Amino acid sequence: MSLRMAEELSNQVPADDFQALEDKVYRTIELYKAAREARAVAERDVRRVREQLEEREEEVETMRREMVRLRKEREDIRGRVEKMLQQIETIAEEQQAAS
Repeated sequence: MSLRMAEELSNQVPADDFQALEDKVYRTIELYKAAREARAVAERDVRRVREQLEEREEEVETMRREMVRLRKEREDIRGRVEKMLQQIETIAEEQQAAS
C-alpha cells in the first residue's frame, strides 16, 4: 500500500470510527474468552455428572442384585414356614383323630 493510499484511507476513516471498531474488537475478544471459560466449566461439570451417574448406576445394579437375593431368600423362608405349618396341621389332625 502506498503512502498516498494510506493517507487517503486515513482521511476517509475518522478516528472516532476507528476507536469504535477497536472497542468492538476488544469486546469481541472478551466475549470469546468468557465463552471459552464457560465452555471449560461446562465440560468439567459434564465430566463430574457423568462420573456421578456411573456411580449411581453401579449402586442401582448392586441394589437390584441384593433385591433379587432377598426375594429368593424370602421365598425360601416362605416355603419352609409353609412346610412347618403343614407338619403342625398334620400333627393337630392326628391328635384330633386319636382323641
